[in-house]
Amino acid sequence: MLVVDDASSDGTGAEIEALLGKYRTLRYLRHETTAGQSAALRTGVRAARFPVIATMDGDGQNDPADIAPLFARLGPEGGEPALVAGIRTGRKGPGSRKLASRCANNIRDKVRDEGCPDTGCGIKLYARDAFLELPFFTSMHRYLPALFLTYGHEIAYESVNDRPRLRGASKYTNLGRALIGLYDLVGVSWLRKRTKLPPVRERRLREE
Repeated sequence: MLVVDDASSDGTGAEIEALLGKYRTLRYLRHETTAGQSAALRTGVRAARFPVIATMDGDGQNDPADIAPLFARLGPEGGEPALVAGIRTGRKGPGSRKLASRCANNIRDKVRDEGCPDTGCGIKLYARDAFLELPFFTSMHRYLPALFLTYGHEIAYESVNDRPRLRGASKYTNLGRALIGLYDLVGVSWLRKRTKLPPVRERRLREE
């Protein structure tokens, strides 16, 4: 298990340090300065050794039992689809948050044309190598379906459970998410239009 600590100032570091001697499979990676969720995600994926990556939010809203159905939809190693994203059913969040998410998803989908109705769902499975091909920028975790499509990969969606938040509070406000989202949306739209990756067919001489 990988734990990426984005330079937290609470007791996270001390708790993980105490667990390191107990669990040999636990790896603790700490950022020296705060860099955000996307940077923490990239740090974890780069450090991972398995060819398939599963991510989920840490507030208890995602159900670990949903990982297996998503894995069943993922293509074989090196195959497609390279990303399977969860789509939450029966959302448990506040009404204002659900309304804001629905509006944001509708706007993003009209611009990006990716067909993803729930880009904010944290539970996703994807090929590690395919993820590391993607350009990195802050908030890229919100645009994974669009980025995978841009880089020539197939994607799939699977319905997943949505549970009440067990701990913590969201650091995002509806206004803050909207402003950042519009800024990122312009950048991602530009990136998609400027990325041209033609299919490649390889030919070799036959050996006699």
